[in-house]
Amino acid sequence: MQYRYLGRSALQVSPICLGAMMFGGEADAATAQRIIASAQAQGINFIDTADVYHAGRSEEIVGQAVAGQRDDWVLASKFGFPTGAGPNQQGQSRKWIMQSLEGSLKRLGTDYLDILYFHRALSGVTLEEGLRAIDDLIRQGKLRYYGVSNFHGWRIADIVRMADQLGMPRPIVSEPLYNIADRTAEVEQLPAAFHLGLGSVSYSPLARGVLSGKYALDAPPPADSRAGRGDKRIAQTEWRPESLRIAQAIAAHAAARGTTSIAFALAWVLKNQYISATIAGPRTEAQWDSYMQALHLELGADDEAFVDSLVAPGHVSTHGYTDPGYPVQGRKTA
Repeated sequence: MQYRYLGRSALQVSPICLGAMMFGGEADAATAQRIIASAQAQGINFIDTADVYHAGRSEEIVGQAVAGQRDDWVLASKFGFPTGAGPNQQGQSRKWIMQSLEGSLKRLGTDYLDILYFHRALSGVTLEEGLRAIDDLIRQGKLRYYGVSNFHGWRIADIVRMADQLGMPRPIVSEPLYNIADRTAEVEQLPAAFHLGLGSVSYSPLARGVLSGKYALDAPPPADSRAGRGDKRIAQTEWRPESLRIAQAIAAHAAARGTTSIAFALAWVLKNQYISATIAGPRTEAQWDSYMQALHLELGADDEAFVDSLVAPGHVSTHGYTDPGYPVQGRKTA
């Protein structure tokens, strides 16, 4: 395993980060524990979860699986999305950050977390209170590092500036969406993070499974797939005809190269030198094994030109598309 430094920090992580979003839901505990054991045997040392993944069950499963080898893992979790109906069971107040981390530590069965992410940026909410809470948690030894998820470039710069003003450590990692069908992170998020010393750990390298090539344009999705199960987020985001056509083109190109769509899509993400690691979240052991093939695939100039012909740098597969979960906020009329 060729480990990579996470930004300018001295922390080294495997280029594939095991995503635990499916654990405790689509992947039951026994399957998840086998995947984690397999990942560790293959040299993976980085695992990503969140307080909201299956109401905390993901963290519980991860904690049980790594017990006894806790210090061998870089454990990352997140806070910010609602976990209850109360107004203070979400967001980035001192109260919620402290409460959320304590809950995560309990579920993970550990007394410290390696990385805690702001799961999303909140419009109109100052970062200072949240940063001061993070600083206190680092001083208390409950947290080693922190990062940001789904932050635009200017927000990454803002949190770095504010951390410097507060005299506290900077974030070491940004977690953007990044895949062949959605290259918008190339415009600001990736270069901003690199310039400011943050590593980038991208998520959804397979566009929630669309780039695996398993979906046909003219047929219903497989019943056991994300789209077949009626997943809301894939319907809002990657489930677009343009992305499905691109996936079929990738499948043909990968086959001609003697590899798979999955390996090609992950290898393309990892070839970007701004990327420290990419999060791959399996539902099955077979899926996990297919991800690992990307580590042995070398891409060349022809492959880069092929991807550029599908989606231009900095763009998405569908002209005018914007994720409804992260709307454009650059126009205010009232």
